[in-house]
Amino acid sequence: MLPINSIVVFFALGFSSPLGAQVHDHRSQPQAGIPTEAGQAAFAAIREIVAILEADSTTDWTKVDLEALRRHLITMDRVLMESQVVSRPIPGGIELDVTGPDPVSAAITEMVGAHAGVLDRDPMLRGAAGPIAGGVRLRVTAEDPANARLVGRIRGLGFAGLLATGEHHSVHHLAIARGQGGSAHQH
Repeated sequence: MLPINSIVVFFALGFSSPLGAQVHDHRSQPQAGIPTEAGQAAFAAIREIVAILEADSTTDWTKVDLEALRRHLITMDRVLMESQVVSRPIPGGIELDVTGPDPVSAAITEMVGAHAGVLDRDPMLRGAAGPIAGGVRLRVTAEDPANARLVGRIRGLGFAGLLATGEHHSVHHLAIARGQGGSAHQH
């Protein structure tokens, strides 16, 4: 049997070693058998934003509005997962009728028109949207309709891919969460 002093030293060494730290520090690297995904996508997106806000010593917590971000993510989910999309090839690109019942149609109107503007700011693309019954008609074409590869890319991306196009989403979500004028209605 080990004397008490030996047991204390044994435990102290065990907990101060890298292995001991990994076993007992839940903030350390992922461990086998412990999930790394925070849950469904909206939860994971909010969790990531919270981590960014907490790591930033300049975060003004009096302006943080994670509820606005949550509402925006609900809108995004409705548009992506619940809308009906009818796609037609047009010269130089694609035309998409994106519709759905309320509240999906309201989400479509809010997001798709704004995203058309984002696509239109891409020098290679032309994006335009207009209202139709129950939603929006989105037209996306290549700046150069003779560019068969780009036209093929536009058509291949389809609605979901075009909606995900652009590097603005993460910055937009952080602005919404920070309460910095990035409303849930803007892209």
